[in-house]
Amino acid sequence: MKNGITIGMDLGDKFHIAVAFDSEGNELGSTEVRNTKSGIKKYFREYEGATVAMEAGTHSPWISRFLTEELNCRVHVGNPRKLRFIWDSNDKSDERDARMLGLVCRVEPRLLSVLHHRSRQAQADLCVIKSRNKLVQVRTQLVNHARGLVKSIGERLPKCSGASFSRRCADCIPEELELALRPILESITALNGKIKELDESILLMSRDQYPETALLLQVPGVGPVTALTFILTFEDPSRFEKSRQVGPFLGLVPKRDQSGTNDKQLHITKAGNTYLRQLLVNCSHHILGQYGQDSLLRRHGQAIAARGGKNAKKRAAVAVARKLAVLLHHLWVSGEEYEPFYNALSQKAA
Repeated sequence: MKNGITIGMDLGDKFHIAVAFDSEGNELGSTEVRNTKSGIKKYFREYEGATVAMEAGTHSPWISRFLTEELNCRVHVGNPRKLRFIWDSNDKSDERDARMLGLVCRVEPRLLSVLHHRSRQAQADLCVIKSRNKLVQVRTQLVNHARGLVKSIGERLPKCSGASFSRRCADCIPEELELALRPILESITALNGKIKELDESILLMSRDQYPETALLLQVPGVGPVTALTFILTFEDPSRFEKSRQVGPFLGLVPKRDQSGTNDKQLHITKAGNTYLRQLLVNCSHHILGQYGQDSLLRRHGQAIAARGGKNAKKRAAVAVARKLAVLLHHLWVSGEEYEPFYNALSQKAA
């Protein structure tokens, strides 16, 4: 066991660069490690139990799990967005990056802004949702392609959803575009079938493996995809001491650049999981939309939108998304029944 050894790893697609340091900070050497389980195991056979620092990336989830579970290493996965001392350099190289990771980890691992990777099972389940999202994106591209071609000859296809596009528009295709668009409609029909299969899988997964999603589905406007993505992204609700910490974690709070009396108004940070943030903003648009139910969330967004000004509606949607994230985490932790006017009732009781 090498408890006093610290290793910085710069991860690559085929090879990694590893720089090892002893307990006193002396560099033991730089090594090229093949990006396979056998290659990693061969290198760490000498450094079992060491402390390892790496940046988050494509391979960091499985490598960090492999080092922790198989080789008893203590792994710190740094946030690339926070590691300015690595990417902002006039002499950047893989070996230097690995060396800097190791040195910083020796001094204070918290300077790496350490990230938490989800479990293997949670990552596999989240891939189902990501695959569904990709199929929906492809369907949208095909629908837009078809509409664009029809517009180019002076006609239009009827308005409809992506799920009903091939059925509603099959008889509206101009004769001269029949050869061009018939395969597109057939592809959209096939995509609809695959998306429906994944929707059923997500519902089944939520019911059998993640019953806590039922707590989140109490909120009108939150669907099965958003609820399950929220659960799988965080995996453990105890990661946050307070539910209010979820908003900054997902990048739904403004950046800050304050000096003296100057405090600039900046855009949101957009840190954290991009897909979950997009889902929450979509939910907030539904809450603020025509079919949204009356609630404190809706009234909060309407009050912000009523102030007017540039991008007032966008700011309202982001604000509602932030409050929605806090609410979902609170419901998950407490197991309470959702009450649309919880704060108002509490104040009245007081």
